[in-house]
Amino acid sequence: MTHKERATKALNLQIPDMVPTFELEFQLAEELLGRPVPTSNMLESLTGIEFDRLLNEIVETNLQVIEMLDYSIVNAHFLGGHEGVRLFRRLTGDKYLVWAHGDGTFSIPDGNHMLEMSYRIVDDPEGMHEEARKMINDAIERSKHWMDSGVDCFGLCADYCFNSGPFFSPRQFSEFVTPYLAELIDAQRSMGAYVIKHTDGNIMPIIEDLVNCKPHALHSLDPMAGVDIAEVKRLYGSKVCLIGNVNCALLQTGTREEIIANAQYSLTHGKPNGGYIFSTSNVAFKGMPLENYMLIHDVWKQGRMYI
Repeated sequence: MTHKERATKALNLQIPDMVPTFELEFQLAEELLGRPVPTSNMLESLTGIEFDRLLNEIVETNLQVIEMLDYSIVNAHFLGGHEGVRLFRRLTGDKYLVWAHGDGTFSIPDGNHMLEMSYRIVDDPEGMHEEARKMINDAIERSKHWMDSGVDCFGLCADYCFNSGPFFSPRQFSEFVTPYLAELIDAQRSMGAYVIKHTDGNIMPIIEDLVNCKPHALHSLDPMAGVDIAEVKRLYGSKVCLIGNVNCALLQTGTREEIIANAQYSLTHGKPNGGYIFSTSNVAFKGMPLENYMLIHDVWKQGRMYI
C-alpha cells in the first residue's frame, strides 16, 4: 500500500497492511537530521528565485524527514503553505495524505478572555451564534483554497478541554460548538477531504457530541487528562478512527521502560480491527529528547503489521 492508502484505510475504519503513523507536528527535524533545517516562516520576506530556492529546500527537507519516519500524513504548513503543497504533490504524486488546519469553532479562550467569554455565553448568546456562523463560513472558504492546492485532509485543532474537563459545559458545548462543528465537517467531507478532529484534555463529557459530528478521526486521546484508548476503542471504535494516546509527558520525563510500556499500551488497544493511527498525544515538540521519540517509533515498527 502507499502511505495515503494506508492512512485512508484507517480513517475509513478498515484494516490496512500496517498501522499508519504521523505527528501533527514533528519539531525535532534538526535533531533527526543533525543539521539546521529551514522553516516555513523564513519564506515571508522572500520573492522570486530566493523564494523558490528556499521553498524547494523546505519541501525536500520535510520529505526526507517523513521518509525516515514512515509517516503517512504530512503537515501542509511545514511544507511552506499552498505553494509548498503544490511542489510536494509534483514530487510525490498521490503517495501521501496532506493535511492543513481547517477549524473554525470556538476553542478555550486565552487567559485574558476567559471571563469575557463566560459572560457572553450568558448575556449575549445571539452574538455568540453570529460569531460562530462567521467563523464557520470563513473556515469553509479557507478549506476550498486548501483543496485547490492539493490538500486532502483537514486537522480541526480548536482545543475544547482542560485536563479536568471541557471549558464549555456539555449543554453549552452542544449549543455553541456542536452544530457548527458538524456543519464544518460535513462541508469538508463533501469536498472530498478527510477530517481529523484534535483536542487535548478530558474529552469524555463531550465525546458523544464529537463522534456524532462525524469526523473521520479523533486525535490526541489525552492520557494526561485520563482518556484511556482502551475505553474509547470499546465505546466508539466502530464509529471513528482513533489517533494518539502515547503520553507526551512521559516522552519528556519518563524512564525508558515507562515510555515503551505506554507506547505498547496504545498500540495494543488501538490496533485491533483497524481504525487506528499511531501518534503521540499532542506533537513531537521541541525539547523532547529525540531518543525517547525514537523509542516509541521502534515500538510502532515492531508491532505495526496486521499481516
